Amino acid sequence: MKKYIIYIGILAIGLLLGWLLFGSSSNESTEHNHMETTETNQIWTCSMHPQIMQPEPGDCPICGMDLIPAESSADGLLADQFKLTENAMALANIQTTVVGKGNIEGNTIKLSGKIAENEEANAVQVSYFSGRIERLNVSFTGEEVKIGQLLATIYSPELYAAQQELITASSLKESQPALYKAVRSKLKLWKLSESQINQVEETGKVKENFPVYATVSGTVTEKLVEQGDYIKQGQPLLKIANLNTVWANFDVYENQIDLFKKGQEVLVTTNAYANKEFKGKVDFIDPILNTKTRTVTLRVVLTNKNDVFKPGMFVSANIERVSSNNDEVLTIPASAVLWTGERSVVYLKTNPDQTIFEMREVVLGNQIGNEYEVLEGLFVGNEIVTNGTFTVDAAAQLQGKKSMMNKEGGKVMTGHEEHLGMDNNASKKESDHTNMNQRLTVSEKFQEQLKVVYNDYINLKDALVQENSKNTSVSATSLFNNLSKVDMKLLSDNNAHIHWMSLVKEIQSSATSISKTSDIKAQRDHFKHLSSHLINAVQLFGVKEKVYVEFCPMADNNNGAYWLSKEEKVLNPYFGKAMLKCGSVKEIIE
Repeated sequence: MKKYIIYIGILAIGLLLGWLLFGSSSNESTEHNHMETTETNQIWTCSMHPQIMQPEPGDCPICGMDLIPAESSADGLLADQFKLTENAMALANIQTTVVGKGNIEGNTIKLSGKIAENEEANAVQVSYFSGRIERLNVSFTGEEVKIGQLLATIYSPELYAAQQELITASSLKESQPALYKAVRSKLKLWKLSESQINQVEETGKVKENFPVYATVSGTVTEKLVEQGDYIKQGQPLLKIANLNTVWANFDVYENQIDLFKKGQEVLVTTNAYANKEFKGKVDFIDPILNTKTRTVTLRVVLTNKNDVFKPGMFVSANIERVSSNNDEVLTIPASAVLWTGERSVVYLKTNPDQTIFEMREVVLGNQIGNEYEVLEGLFVGNEIVTNGTFTVDAAAQLQGKKSMMNKEGGKVMTGHEEHLGMDNNASKKESDHTNMNQRLTVSEKFQEQLKVVYNDYINLKDALVQENSKNTSVSATSLFNNLSKVDMKLLSDNNAHIHWMSLVKEIQSSATSISKTSDIKAQRDHFKHLSSHLINAVQLFGVKEKVYVEFCPMADNNNGAYWLSKEEKVLNPYFGKAMLKCGSVKEIIE
C-alpha cells in the first residue's frame, strides 16, 4: 500500500513539473503569436502622402521617404480624418450643428426661372390676299399696335380683278342675284368690310391699293416682311404678342415633382423690383421630363400691369410645398454645404468630444428657406460644420485629406519638394503635419505682395459685374504681371512654399486665359477657376484685411460658383445686370 502512495506522489510531481515547463511556454507562444498578428495588422503610411496605406514598413512609392505607423502619424485617425486645434477652431469661429429631422410643413421652396410670352395670347397677322407691299406702317419690333390700326397697304392684282367683278355683278343683281351674292362673299373672305365693298359698288371705281388692319392688339415681336416684298395669300406679316399677361417658367427637379400641383399660390420676385412681390398661381406642370436637365417646367401666369415683366427676365418664386405622407425630412443649413459643380460636400465632426473632422459627400433635395433637404450622406445625430466651412476645407487640403477640390485626397506636389530640405526624420515630419491645420505663418511683406494680386482680382471682378470684357482682360493681365512679382523667397517655411507653388500655377493659367479672350462668357468660366484658387491662397496666407467669400447657386449652369469681395453687399460677376444681387456671403476670412 505504501508503495502505491509513493507512485501516486511521483506521478503528481511529474504532472506539476510538466505544466510548469510546457504550459508557460504555450502561453508565451500564444502571446508571441498574438503579437505577431497585431504587428501583421499594422498599417504603414507616409507623413507627406497620407493616401499611401501599406500593410508593412518600407519606402513611400511617391517620395521614397520612410513609411511610419499610420496610427502614430495620425493620432489614431482614419485615412480620411484630420484634426484641428482648439486655437484654430476659435480663431476661425468654426461652429457645428447636430443634424436632426424637422417638420417642414408650411415652409416654402425657392425656384428660379424666366419670364416668357404668354403663347395663348400670341397672334400672327397674315395677308388674306396676294400682292406687293406698297407701304409698311410698322417700323420696328417692340412697337405697340391696337386692333383696327393700319399695318400695311398692299397692291393686289387679284383684288383689282375681284372689284371689277363686283361692279359688273352689281349691274346684274336683279337678273342674276346668285352671282352678285357670290362676288360679295368672295370679297368678304378676303377680309374686306361691308363699308369697303359698298364703297366700290356705289362709286363704281376700282381701288388699286388696299389697307391691311390689325385684327388683334399687342406688341410686335417679329417683322416677317419688308416694304416692297411680294406676298402670297395667307402669308404671315407680323408676330404680335399680347403682354397683358406673361408666363413665368420655372425648372423643377425630378425629386421635387410631387411637391407641386396646379392651383398652388406663388410669390414671384425679380431683381428689377427688389422690394416687390407678385402673386400668381401654378397654371401648368409639364407632363414630359427633360432628359438632359432632369427637370420639368412649372408655369405661372402673371398679370403684367404697366409692362412690369419683360420676356427673358430672371425671376424667383417662393411656393409652399404640398404636404406629403412623410413631412419629416433631414435638413441642414445652406451654410454647411460647399459646391464643386459636380458634388455637394459637408464636413462631419466624427467625435463630439474631439475636434476631428472628415469630408462627406451628400445628395441634396429641395431648398426650403435657408435649409436643404438631405437625401443621402448624413443621418440623424451627425454633427456638421455650419460656420467656417471654408477654413475647415483649407485645413483638409493642407493635411492631404479629401476636400472640396480634391476628391481623392493627397497633397498637391509641385515637383520642388526635393529642393526644400525634406529629411527622413519621422518625428519632424509628424510635427510639421500636426501644425498644418492653422493658417500658415508668412511675412507681412509677402502678404502685402499677395494683396496687390488680390486688388487686381477685385478690379477684374468689378469689370465682370459691369460686363466690360475689355477692362476684364486688362485687369487679368495686371494680375498676371503682379503675380510674377510675388517673391516666394519670402516663404521661409517649407510647407508654405509647397502650397504657394501649387496655387500660383493655377492662378497664372486662369489669368492668362481671361486676358486672351474678349468673350465675356468665356472670361466668366475662367473666373470661376481663378476664384477657387485665389480663395485658397487668401485662406492660407491672408491679405491683412477682411475678405468676403460669396456664392451664387445659379452660376455655372446652376452648378454654383464662388468669388471674393471686399464688401458684404453682393454684386454678382457671373450675371452682371441680369441677376446683380443673386448670391450670398458664405464665409468671412479675417
